[in-house]
Amino acid sequence: MAFSERVTRLKSSLIREILAAAQRPEVMSFAGGLPAEAMLPALNWDDMPLNIGQYGMSEGEPQLREQLAAEARALGIHCQASQVLVVSGSQQTLDLAAKLYIDNGTQILLEGPTYLAALQIFQLFGADCLTVQLEADGPDLGALRSNLERHRPAFIYLIPTFQNPSAVRYSEAKREAVAALLDEFGVTLIEDEPYRELTFDGASAKPIVARLQKASWIYTGTVSKTLLPGLRVGYLIASPDLFPHLLKLKQSADLHTNRVGQWQAMQWIGTQKYQQHLVELRSFYRDRRDAFQAALAHHFADLADWQVPQGGLFFWLTLKQPLDTRTLLAHALDQNVAFMPGEPFFSEPDQHLGSLRLNFSHIDPARLDEGLKRLAAVVRQAQHAQAA
Repeated sequence: MAFSERVTRLKSSLIREILAAAQRPEVMSFAGGLPAEAMLPALNWDDMPLNIGQYGMSEGEPQLREQLAAEARALGIHCQASQVLVVSGSQQTLDLAAKLYIDNGTQILLEGPTYLAALQIFQLFGADCLTVQLEADGPDLGALRSNLERHRPAFIYLIPTFQNPSAVRYSEAKREAVAALLDEFGVTLIEDEPYRELTFDGASAKPIVARLQKASWIYTGTVSKTLLPGLRVGYLIASPDLFPHLLKLKQSADLHTNRVGQWQAMQWIGTQKYQQHLVELRSFYRDRRDAFQAALAHHFADLADWQVPQGGLFFWLTLKQPLDTRTLLAHALDQNVAFMPGEPFFSEPDQHLGSLRLNFSHIDPARLDEGLKRLAAVVRQAQHAQAA
């Protein structure tokens, strides 16, 4: 069959394959970034107008766009509702941005590691994915400047607040420096913030897009981590030069985002009940983070290094004795444990061996210790075999 050239670059999603294998009830999964079912809020549909079932505006519901713009302005982003596009989960933002910027061979700049599904989308469209290594407080600024000077990428994609997978939160100094560099070189920023509200220490930093003076930008977020991922409601806010193009791409993709999900999001965003829900959510996940840290310290202290995340949903472990963690998957699943290997989060996975991403939000706390115990045993067995 005469498929498009793009299909030759199409890769299956490793995380989706692992999650499918982890559906067995006996499997203890640290793989997906799944919210805890216990914290999914009960939704009330009684007052939903009948006309919500009709076709809607491509831009999104006017009230929701106003609410999202107000939330963004509170963070320091200078924007109006006319710059807000409601999308089918923030994942669609990445698809629209790829369509806007990427031809085969287009150079773009990413963090190393970066969000796996973003890498998958960008590579599907044929991008040449350049990488800037992440440090404990954000990207290596020297490497960032060097890449901007040498390559002038079409855009840079960053997740500065509790990054997936590393959980890194950029420092104030790094945020300022990144903004200054993007202004200097005129490179578009795509800033992805799905985890901003999941902060465990109360700290909040102004988004990088709010610090830009010249560069174009797209800021994207979602209700998937704070309300329900099943709503599939996300949003993007774009600089005025980009918004009309993104809107046309949205119109050609799916006409408009699910209005039923948008209506439900409108019942929460900007309300007191939403703020109270976020307080409870942070407390719940902070407790799970603390329990996970204690179990990791017990089972992995001799195997790996990690930083305790101050927000988000993940721990990022770097093995003290590196090995290809993709080779551990089958053995782990044999022990009814699922995890996410770290290598696929890099554009050149074979050059970055020895990391694991572990989700702490979803697993039943009663099974946490046993799951990490089994996973540690799998790692030890593989390291012993490697050393033999």
